[in-house]
This record gives sequence, C-alpha cells and structure tokens, in this order.
Amino acid sequence: MKSPPEAPPSKGTSAWHRARVGDRVVYSFSANRAPGRSGGEARAVAGRLVLEVVAVQQPWAWLKLSFTDDAGKPLSNPRLARELHLPMRMDASRPLEVPREGTESVEQPSAAGRTWEAKRYVRDNRPSDGPMENRLYAVSPGPLYLTNGLLDASTTLSGFGDTGGNQLTLVEVRQGAEGGTATAPALERPFGPGTWYDLRLSMPDHNGVERTCFSAEQGHVLRVQGPAPTAGGEPCPSFAEAEVVPLEQSLMELLSEAIGTTRWPPPKTTATSRGTFSGEGRNVASLTFDTPETEGSTRKVRYETYAADPWDASLAGLAQEARFRTLTEGVDRLGAKGKREPEAFTKLSAWGVWAGSAK
Repeated sequence: MKSPPEAPPSKGTSAWHRARVGDRVVYSFSANRAPGRSGGEARAVAGRLVLEVVAVQQPWAWLKLSFTDDAGKPLSNPRLARELHLPMRMDASRPLEVPREGTESVEQPSAAGRTWEAKRYVRDNRPSDGPMENRLYAVSPGPLYLTNGLLDASTTLSGFGDTGGNQLTLVEVRQGAEGGTATAPALERPFGPGTWYDLRLSMPDHNGVERTCFSAEQGHVLRVQGPAPTAGGEPCPSFAEAEVVPLEQSLMELLSEAIGTTRWPPPKTTATSRGTFSGEGRNVASLTFDTPETEGSTRKVRYETYAADPWDASLAGLAQEARFRTLTEGVDRLGAKGKREPEAFTKLSAWGVWAGSAK
C-alpha cells in the first residue's frame, strides 16, 4: 500500500522534538460500573498504564501503550490484554489546541516524587444527567509531555441509571538516556494512529465504502471518516477535517470501552455458528450470532459476526477499535425455502497501515 511521502527532518522546538527512547509515564488506573436498572453484574478493572517512547525516527516518536495489574502481569480484560503501538508525529499539520473546559483552580500537588504547579478543571454535568469530569494538569509539563501534562483525571458517571467512573493518577515519570536508539516497531497491534480501515455499507438508501483514518500529532489523536479514496491514491490523503482528541482523553475513553467488554465475544448467548471471515486477503476465525425476527409475514434473521480472537495474527495492522466491533452485521430475508437473501449489511472490507515503519 502506497504511503504518504516522507517529510523532511523535523526541526521544531516542542517537547516532542526532544523525545528520547525510554521517556515514559506510568499511571495507576481504575474503571468500574455498578449494575444498571435492568440488573447485570458489577464490573471493575484496575492496574497500571504505561506509555513509553520505544523509538525515535524523525518525524515520528514511536510509543508503546500497555496495561498490567499492579504486579506487572497481563490483564484478562480483552481490550487491555495486549501491548499497543502508535507513531506520534513531532510536528503539527494544523492547530491542535483543545480548550480545557470547566471551572479552573490553581494547586501545588505532589505526584511521582515531586511538587508541581498545576491547574485543575472541573466540569459538573450531573444536573443534566451527565458525568462530572475532573482533570489536573501541570502548568509546565516537562517530562509529562507524553500526556500533555496530565497529573490526574477522573470521570464520575451520573444519570440514566449509570453509576461508576474512571480514574488515572500519575505514579511515575522518567526520561530516557540521551542518544538512545531503537528500531521502530511494526504496527501489528496498533492503537489506531498510522492505520486505516474500510467498512462496506449496503443499505436500502445508501451503498458505498467508508474509510476511517487515524494519525497522531504532538500528543493528540486525529480521526477522520469519509468515502474511501480512489484505488491507487494515498490511503489517507488528508487530516485537515479530522476530529482532534488529546491522547490522555483517548486513554480515558479506552478505559470506558474496556469496562464494557469484560468478556469475549460480547453477546451473552451461545454462538450460532463458527466459521471463517475473509477480509483484506486474510481469513479470520469468527463467531456468528443469529437472531430470528418477523416483520409482518416476512421472516428475517439479524446476524452479528465477531473475530473469535480479536488479537489473532490474521488481524495484524487493524486498529484496536475495529477489532472489538463486528466484522460484519446485517439482516437477511428468508425465502420460501429458507434461503437467505441480504437486505442490509455492513462489512469490514479492508484495512492497512499507512505510516509504515519510519525509515
């Protein structure tokens, strides 16, 4: 797959331009949900989150993201069970200022063995059944540039039967040795940045292929979705209209997703069938769940197909978010003899790495 042309060596002065192999931040994390109004079970996960620079090859700093328990052992939670990699561009292709919302106050907290000049931002949406968000940032991030200076973050759910929350608290920050070198990792298990994937849609009112592209620049994740480009062109030609999310906010969102996926596959019923899903020239072991439906005199079957193992090698290069969605889902009509005829569906049709390994 053709990649965008290599950019000239980066000469900026931001902290990302001074990134060293071995720069790392460690946070304790927790996420929990109480049973909802309709019942269910309480869910919780906790441990350590480590974000570390594992290679620096301009214009990229390559990061490794991992989650473990407090003893450093792997977690059983499906979304957090494997290390992830992401290339972070040292330069910014567009303004990346994301306003910090909420009531601001000044503090001098102690964290990771030092005292920081910091600002806290509290946004309380509980009166409108939303969450309360509490964020604490170092005024001068210094070695905390990896997460834009984040010292502590918490989200407390409220309203609509939701009870629980997420927490990140800094416990360690370290700078790597000057002059350290390492080979850029292959994006076999990417967090998202540096990759793309396509969904083929066949609906009564819409047919086409939608592409989702990811990048990351100076501590922010960029995500853009739109019609798949013409074959032979750049896989992700532009991020000018991309959604921009600070990396630390993406990590908080990942915790929310993880607590909602405590087992795999997600449906509680037994799989209707096991099979093989074909995509991007690869075969993926899959599980399909069928649900019969009736609409008037028409019999239908709604189906969902998931990867049997979302971390299987056959999915190499696929963004983390897409591994935990359906590979395909849709509705089939049943003919007089039980023959299934597609009515509507979405299908993961292709994926790849556009950033590749930096040269």
